[in-house]
Formats: sequence, C-alpha cells, structure tokens
Amino acid sequence: MAAPAHVSRVRSLYKRILVLHRFLPIDLRALGDQYVKDEFRRHKKASNDEVKNFMTEWENYKDTLQTQILKSVGEQEAPVKFGADLSEGKLGHFQEDQIGQLYELMLESTKPNRQFNIQEETK
Repeated sequence: MAAPAHVSRVRSLYKRILVLHRFLPIDLRALGDQYVKDEFRRHKKASNDEVKNFMTEWENYKDTLQTQILKSVGEQEAPVKFGADLSEGKLGHFQEDQIGQLYELMLESTKPNRQFNIQEETK
C-alpha cells in the first residue's frame, strides 16, 4: 500500500491540475479533464520507477500550464497557445502504445469541429 504522504501528494497534484483546467477554453478543459482522470486511474498500480516518471511529468505539465494561464490573463491582444512541443529525444523514450495515445490526443485537440457540445455556465 502507498504511503499516506505519497497519496496526499498525488491527490494534491491531481486536484491542482483540474483547478488549472478551469481556466482553459471549455473544449480543451473537457478533453484535458477526461485525459487526466484516465491517466491517474491507469497508473494507480504502477511500479515505483513508473510512478517517479509519472509524477515528474505531471508536475512539469502543471508548472507549464500554470505559467501559460498566468500569461494568458495578462494578454489581451493575442490568444495564448496552450501546451508545449515534445522534443524527438523525449518521444524516443515513449513506448508504442504511448505514441499512439499521444497521436490520438493530438488529433482530438486539433479537430476543427468540437467533439463536445458544452455550454458555458451562466451566472
């Protein structure tokens, strides 16, 4: 069983990412929320090495997204591009199924027509 400190750290990261997603355009938020939920669920029983890499990469994602959101708040002229390009070196460390998953995510996130029919909450 995982140590309570580790479980707390994972939950904290998970919640922080979902909070940051609230600042994304609604279609990216829906896609991102579902992806995060699936990934965290999929890695519940990962090995220690996988967990270390998993947490490092999701911490990097959180930091990048937080920086981009803060930048978008100050930008009124041009929309901010969310996300980051992956280097060929990083892609070289991916397994085949991860490359396929990444490709599907890229296709989904760049569709001209929204997959989700989501309406903003009215206040």
